[in-house]
Amino acid sequence: MLADRFIEIDGLAIRTLKEGSGVPAILLHGNSLGSSADVFRRNLGPLADGGVRAIAFDMPGFGLSDKSPTFTASFRKGMVLKVMDALGLERAALIAHSSAGNIGVGVALDDPQRVSHVIILGTGSLLPPLEGGAGKREGTAQARLEERMSRLEPTIEDTRKLLEANLFHHELITGDELALRHSRSIGKCFEAFVERSEARKTAPGNGKGGKPTTPLWQQLAELKMPLLMIFGREDRGRAAERAALLKEKFPELNLHMAEGCKHLVPWDAADLFHELAVPFLTGPS
Repeated sequence: MLADRFIEIDGLAIRTLKEGSGVPAILLHGNSLGSSADVFRRNLGPLADGGVRAIAFDMPGFGLSDKSPTFTASFRKGMVLKVMDALGLERAALIAHSSAGNIGVGVALDDPQRVSHVIILGTGSLLPPLEGGAGKREGTAQARLEERMSRLEPTIEDTRKLLEANLFHHELITGDELALRHSRSIGKCFEAFVERSEARKTAPGNGKGGKPTTPLWQQLAELKMPLLMIFGREDRGRAAERAALLKEKFPELNLHMAEGCKHLVPWDAADLFHELAVPFLTGPS
């Protein structure tokens, strides 16, 4: 049974889950409603058994961590480094799921001396768009459900529908898993989700132009540390086609497609993730 441990950062209580004593790796969860360190519960043990010191934490406003008054990308990148500092880690690998992939890559680009390896799990925004802009998730049933839930706290059936939309293997949604995910989707977690949704709508540059920036997927080749990427072949937004396009543009990338896998790569493709990640993290650089 994994024990919740809390560290204090800038006056906020940050909840962590830890297992193992080997090569340090920080696991970063995504930004959707219900996300938390718990998404990695089934992964921490196998990683630890392979020689990895696996540490997942709840970003402020998620899971059991305190809520922060801000949630910008720079805040999240800074929180990763502050968690490492609090744990006495000068350098660690970053394992990032979903939208956290942008944070992981951003930290690795900005502070390469702090990051030993990067593993990306299902981050669609790190894939190039298809011709005509295809591959976006707007208009999907999941996007519509999440939009409704930004106004109305989800029922447990809403939580189940979201999990089913993100999972190929629905049998993984046990009663305990559903209850845990739902507990991370209501109450203060839901309040923080609503605040994040509103903040995105009013963020500078949201539909108002602004200085163009180079997409992160175009900067992957600039990373100074080893990179491993795993995507679900059945993930949303035509991820398989876009991953193939990324590989075509950057043939040197260590990119793998997981069969029978949607967006929750740490669940659907847990065995493949462990099989690839352990030697990647513990082998010769």
